[in-house]
Amino acid sequence: MSKFIKIGFLVLLLILVRVFQNTLFYDPFVAYFKRFIYSPALPEFEVIVLILNIFFRYLLNMMLSIALLYVVFESKSMVKFATLFYSITFVILIFAFVFLLLNLKEDAVMAFFYVRRFLIHPIFILLLLPAFYYQKMMKK
Repeated sequence: MSKFIKIGFLVLLLILVRVFQNTLFYDPFVAYFKRFIYSPALPEFEVIVLILNIFFRYLLNMMLSIALLYVVFESKSMVKFATLFYSITFVILIFAFVFLLLNLKEDAVMAFFYVRRFLIHPIFILLLLPAFYYQKMMKK
């Protein structure tokens, strides 16, 4: 299978995670942030279920992103670094997420929004792809 087909397939899978987010994951804050301007009242949510769903979504996006990095660069050292990066970042972000979730006040809603966004979307691939490409070009 061509490298470009593999890349396209992995990108499609990342897109499908986003498209089917409401079916695959429990997250009452999706609807909340869509209507936040009109109704700042917080939705009811189950803390443990929400955290587990955030974890599974992060894990799925992480695995797809690391697979994408491997297909693009074919480097085990880059995969090891990316796995370590994703793991450390998850620990930091999940602590911030839980803290903000349990102490959610009107003045911290946007901080909660952005921490949640980094956890549920594959944003880090946008940082790692160019960084690894730059590193590869500097070695040549």
